[in-house]
Amino acid sequence: LGICLGFTPQAKADLKLCNNTPSHVGVAFGYKDLKGWASEGWFNIKSKECKTLLTGSLIARYYYIYAVDYTLGGSWGGDRFMCTADKSFTIRGRTNCAGRGFKRTGFGEVDTGEETDWTIQLTGTAGKQ
Repeated sequence: LGICLGFTPQAKADLKLCNNTPSHVGVAFGYKDLKGWASEGWFNIKSKECKTLLTGSLIARYYYIYAVDYTLGGSWGGDRFMCTADKSFTIRGRTNCAGRGFKRTGFGEVDTGEETDWTIQLTGTAGKQ
């Protein structure tokens, strides 16, 4: 299961994701802020559409993305594990997901190079599960 993400700095200070695939996708993202680890989802993003995942200047170098292809099946992820839920969620902490009633999901790492704004370009084909 691979993750195909391209990264491009933007002028406005936000974390955005542009869906450059032919599919409708659901996106979750994870990050570490002053309160610790958190994951949030689901952002529904149509083909060729961009959405803001996090508003304001970015304070971390690394962010984490997991996306599900609703049209063709499969997902984009990686080996950085965080908690997710089936419906809209904000979850604090990334350990003991199952014990807290959540799923343990592998996210792909995004290195922003410590930029204060970033746009992730979701490309390619989702890996099949």
